[in-house]
Amino acid sequence: MGNTVSCCVSPESSPKLPSRQPAERLEEFQTSTEVSDDNTVPYLQHISDREVPDDLALESNPSDHARASTIFLSKSQTDVRDKRKSNHINHITHVSPGPLSKKYSSCSTIFIDDSTVSQPNLKSTIKCVTLAIYYHIKNRDSERSLDIFDEKLHPLSREPVPDEYSRVDPEHKLIYRFVRTLFSAAQLTAECAIVTLVYLERLLTYAELDICPANWKRIVLGAILLASKVWDDQAVWNVDYCQILKDITVEDMNEMERHFLELLQFNINVPASVYAKYYFDLRQLADDNNLSFPLEPLNNQRAQKLEAISRLCEDKYKELSQAAMRRSFSADNLIVTRQNAAASC
Repeated sequence: MGNTVSCCVSPESSPKLPSRQPAERLEEFQTSTEVSDDNTVPYLQHISDREVPDDLALESNPSDHARASTIFLSKSQTDVRDKRKSNHINHITHVSPGPLSKKYSSCSTIFIDDSTVSQPNLKSTIKCVTLAIYYHIKNRDSERSLDIFDEKLHPLSREPVPDEYSRVDPEHKLIYRFVRTLFSAAQLTAECAIVTLVYLERLLTYAELDICPANWKRIVLGAILLASKVWDDQAVWNVDYCQILKDITVEDMNEMERHFLELLQFNINVPASVYAKYYFDLRQLADDNNLSFPLEPLNNQRAQKLEAISRLCEDKYKELSQAAMRRSFSADNLIVTRQNAAASC
């Protein structure tokens, strides 16, 4: 731990990056790991130089700390406030908001949501993740990017990239179709979509980049590529993505993955608390934008399934309680035995 050439990355700590241009930081990272002498080892930054104060870490690294608010939720608040203001004006002027799409339970029918933090609904999760990406692009601060993510320099198809591609923000439907195609073809899970968003925001924070119309496809592709390898036991290979995106090469995929990892400082750890925070913030984003998760009426089969899960949890709780009681009984017996021994004397 104390060796200056060792490198230990804690799940609760984040790399400290200087305020420089992304290209300069990437070049510095590459040159700092080169061997300067035949008899010396590669220089690696010590952990004490990488840690940042808690206040700064909580503010700038929401993908590492569960207490920090997610970036996409804060970027969406401006649009959410405008929608609420518009709905309030329509209510005052007696303009009908349209038919209600949200379902409510009654005495005769109970609607339940199958999406949980451990097993999210795939379609709804992808819609929420792509909506978060949409708000990242729409409410971006600037146009900071790297050449490796520029679609004009590294196109994903043979079709010529339009000249105005960098000035027109993509619609939510376009982002959804792109991500949905990759997830369907590669058979990825909903959990992988949440981890993809974590890696995307971690890249934007660490490398101080902005996701914009010129780079959003390659950044999202790199995040999906990395998340599928980290999360799924049987990960999709880079050559498999080349079968989905016919015109991209394996060499391009490998280079993009390498740059993505270097910009993340190889920090691919996603704590359970961070994952849960992103899941519930996505649910909040869905609620703010009227993207309700699918509700299904409770029937006999679903009721029996819920009852079986409840019974299983109850049995586990009873076993833990009985084990704790046995431990306490053994201590009581030990005290009683000592008291009897003292009385017999």
